Amino acid sequence: MSPAARSLLSADLAALEARVRAGLEHVEVALAEAVASADPFIQEAGGYLVRAGGKRFRPTLVLICGHLGDPEEPRLIGASVAIELTHLSTLYHDDVMDEAEVRRGARSANARYDNKIAILTGDYLFARASDVTADLGAEPTRVLARAIGRVVQGEIREVRGVLPDEDPVEHYLSVLRDKTGALIAAACRLGAWLAGASMDMVEVLTEFGERVGVAFQLGDDLLDITAETEQAGKEPGTDLRAGIRTLPVLYLLRRGGRQADRLARILEARRDDDEAIAEALTLLRRSPALAEARDVAQAEVDRAKAALATLPSGAPRLALEAVADQAFNRQA
Repeated sequence: MSPAARSLLSADLAALEARVRAGLEHVEVALAEAVASADPFIQEAGGYLVRAGGKRFRPTLVLICGHLGDPEEPRLIGASVAIELTHLSTLYHDDVMDEAEVRRGARSANARYDNKIAILTGDYLFARASDVTADLGAEPTRVLARAIGRVVQGEIREVRGVLPDEDPVEHYLSVLRDKTGALIAAACRLGAWLAGASMDMVEVLTEFGERVGVAFQLGDDLLDITAETEQAGKEPGTDLRAGIRTLPVLYLLRRGGRQADRLARILEARRDDDEAIAEALTLLRRSPALAEARDVAQAEVDRAKAALATLPSGAPRLALEAVADQAFNRQA
């Protein structure tokens, strides 16, 4: 690439980033409006995680994918809001199921209020997301409804556990594709579709989003083991306390031996024992299973970026490739 071409591409990328930042500012305003209620308590509870901030990863993907068509399409903001509200609603439910105490560096909603309020608030945000999506048309409504169905299906399969004829690793990865990949895939799909991108592009970006979603969740799983509270935004070992056997845990158990036996005993005993959880974290941090899980996450990133090969070169593709790298590479 010539210096002039590189300079032009750099300028295009900077312009894209500026438009995405401006779009996210509109998303923040619309999110606050979406959770507004005549009842002050409902508005406070519904806006609790909205105000906590976060990466706004899914709205960012909606807006970037919109650059493969018309990035000024006004419905992109509505799609970003609907996707983020759906994501936030799952966080309220997840924290109840995981009995989490911390979310995004602050008390989780179930700890601040109680489980019933957290569950009902999550339901409220689902309803608000559906209301927003209804203004976007039938196809976006269908895309989000199907994504929500897959998210809930993944949650059910996670709670149900592994069936006798299922491989635990394959079961876990398929749960991630539903729980996390489906909504991120929907974000990419809606961004491209609403902006008028070709259906070939829409399908490519849907695959990209699902693979990035799996890598993103695997990165979170690794952070839950390797990071401190300030970095992860939640207490390390949250998944272990909830009885969730993430990929590093499954790989260590599969390896067998004394470490695997000890980890299995910890997982089967009381999971509110801080010393036992700390021991489990040490076992995992010292095990080759951690590197195995990192390799799987990196492979998903590589496949996601490979899917973009059919897209035209330019700023949107470069931005998506960077998103794929950052989805997993968060000091995991």
